[in-house]
Amino acid sequence: MSGPNSLTRRELLRLGAASGCLLFAGGRLAWAQGAPEAEAKGPRAPAIIVVWLAGGPSQLETFDPHPGGPIGGPTKGVKSSVEGVELAAGYPRLAERLKDLVLLRSLVTTEGEHTRGTHLLRTGFQQSATVQHPSFTAVVASDLATKALEIPPHVALLTNDPSRGGFLGATLDAFAVGDPQDPLPDLTSPTGPTRLDARLEALAKLERGFRRGREARCDATQHAALAERARAMMASPQVKAFDVKAEPQAVVSGYGDTPFGRACLVARRLVEQGVPAVEVTLGGWDSHVDNFGAHDQLAVALDQGLAALLDDLKARGLLESTLVLCTGEFGRTPRVNPLDGRDHWTRGFSALLAGRGLRKGVVLGSTDPQGEKEPADPIAVPDLFATLYRSLGLDGSRQLLTPAGRPLRLNEGTPLARLLA
Repeated sequence: MSGPNSLTRRELLRLGAASGCLLFAGGRLAWAQGAPEAEAKGPRAPAIIVVWLAGGPSQLETFDPHPGGPIGGPTKGVKSSVEGVELAAGYPRLAERLKDLVLLRSLVTTEGEHTRGTHLLRTGFQQSATVQHPSFTAVVASDLATKALEIPPHVALLTNDPSRGGFLGATLDAFAVGDPQDPLPDLTSPTGPTRLDARLEALAKLERGFRRGREARCDATQHAALAERARAMMASPQVKAFDVKAEPQAVVSGYGDTPFGRACLVARRLVEQGVPAVEVTLGGWDSHVDNFGAHDQLAVALDQGLAALLDDLKARGLLESTLVLCTGEFGRTPRVNPLDGRDHWTRGFSALLAGRGLRKGVVLGSTDPQGEKEPADPIAVPDLFATLYRSLGLDGSRQLLTPAGRPLRLNEGTPLARLLA
């Protein structure tokens, strides 16, 4: 409802445009102030990088092949560095590094539809009509961002559907970035510094006028604060973390000179800069048709990009503080459909993890080679998130109050002790 003391989103955007550049208020250039500034010395703060395989990858063509069996299809296996464990043949780099990773093969979910499955695998909760749960990455950003950070603490690369802040607020929605080979938009004013300063002063006068008699309403929009953070980001050298061109071409090529490879490289640069939560999306896994061809193509980018990310984090001493998670919203059916595809499957799919707080070379759970029985050691999604919280040193069981005053736990699962170092 609007009235004489209210500010609509359209009015706010008009105010922002007055400065000659967009000052986003919906999670684009909006973020929380964060925790107290980190100490200059001492251990590096924790961080999370999620490699999100949008569409639901087939466990049988990625991390849990059953070659030669009735459900294996044409997919072959490749031996890994963990005795007796194979990955699909398209993943030789990740197979070589498996001794340093954690492989889960028995994730189970209650949601077999994309939107609901994505919500569950991002938040640890089923979608609700009454509660907007924050994504796990938004919680990490809220808990671990520091005042020294002048760029958003929650970044999503290569997605039109970034993770959200939920009841923690829109300021914790992920800052969405496309292919890192393209420059970030709206960071340079087209007017030049003199006219920009004049416009900013005019904007400040306008805002002071708007505040008279409606201070609480203006404070609630956070428009002035967001505008100030946007200006700080525009002027900050930390923005260079998004610039993949600052890396030697040999490094870019090592990740794979693809949008996904470049996004993985920027994820490393962001974590190195102090960003606590980054999500990189590789889409195209919804393989109801031509499952095997689709997975063969995607494997090239995923194997090279993720392996290079893990190597780079390790070489730079960042893997000890950075947790890496690679998964999608569900898996694929053991049976191949008439279109040579696999359909949605909720009972036994895979995830790869590495880094902070985790043991190495652990393979947990197994699926039935016949595709008929339930997986051994089934892992519920809330238990996965409880483990992630614990590995980052965060209290995932604590209660928070929603804006409506409703107390809710961040997580209702139990940490998987077998995975924790």
